[in-house]
Amino acid sequence: MGSTAIETVRYAGFWYRALALLIDVILSWILMFIIILPLAFILGASMAGSASMQEIEAAGEGLGNFIGLLVGWLYWTIFESSGWQATPGKRMLGLRVTNSEGQRIGFGRANARYWSKILSTLILLIGFLMAAFTRRKQALHDLIASTLVVKH
Repeated sequence: MGSTAIETVRYAGFWYRALALLIDVILSWILMFIIILPLAFILGASMAGSASMQEIEAAGEGLGNFIGLLVGWLYWTIFESSGWQATPGKRMLGLRVTNSEGQRIGFGRANARYWSKILSTLILLIGFLMAAFTRRKQALHDLIASTLVVKH
């Protein structure tokens, strides 16, 4: 994690990570609304008069789901593989995502980390709770992607 001979790694615990996640969910929702609302308005206006209300609602819902998925994926993946090594929520709390050697992760590893959160969620959130009990405070998605969340 640095050039010093002795350096103590402080792993980010469950509650720090949970608070960072809450902050990031709120920020990503705000970002999604900023992007989705104008696009939904344009889509609805373009379909007015030529489609039923149900078709307009279905198209808007599909657009919202797609944009939401895209924004969420890019939000976490780009921020965690950036020079910040953290989403804004993690950064506010002094957390960073690293590889097992303490180095910045690339887009591919951040991508694997993001999508493996699906597995952490599908098993009744136990994958997230693992961060409270593993030696290096790793959640299931960290173990899958070989990442650490550290405090600096």
